[in-house]
Amino acid sequence: MRQAVYGSDAVHADVATSCNNIGCVHSNMGEYSKALEYYWKGLEIQLAVYGVMHACTHASSYNNIGNVYSDMGEYSKALEYYRKSLEIKLAVYGSGAVHADIASSYNNIGSVCRKMGEYSKALEYYKKGLQMQLAVYGSDAVHADIASS
Repeated sequence: MRQAVYGSDAVHADVATSCNNIGCVHSNMGEYSKALEYYWKGLEIQLAVYGVMHACTHASSYNNIGNVYSDMGEYSKALEYYRKSLEIKLAVYGSGAVHADIASSYNNIGSVCRKMGEYSKALEYYKKGLQMQLAVYGSDAVHADIASS
């Protein structure tokens, strides 16, 4: 529908969002090459619309691409895109910032390190994620993100 409104080669944030959503569905269905195709198309549009470093829009796209590579067992590629996502989040929120999105990136990186057998690195990132989540939600908080760390 959005492509019908904006045109098939439209460079518009709404088209990027639709591409991302379609990528999510393909990923959930295990159609990873299709998922990557749509995630990359969405990211390409985001870069054209917003520029190189735009808030967490790009970070989310890189994270989704990392998720697909992780699901495919291509852990070094997953790590590359999870790190790009983290880099953008740190640029947006600040290198010393405490934010749930940053904690999520630490956990994703920890997960890939664990899958790669790099257990000391995995622990390092998982601990960073947990510390940040406790700082965000409070040490007495009951939150699903803390439980999954």
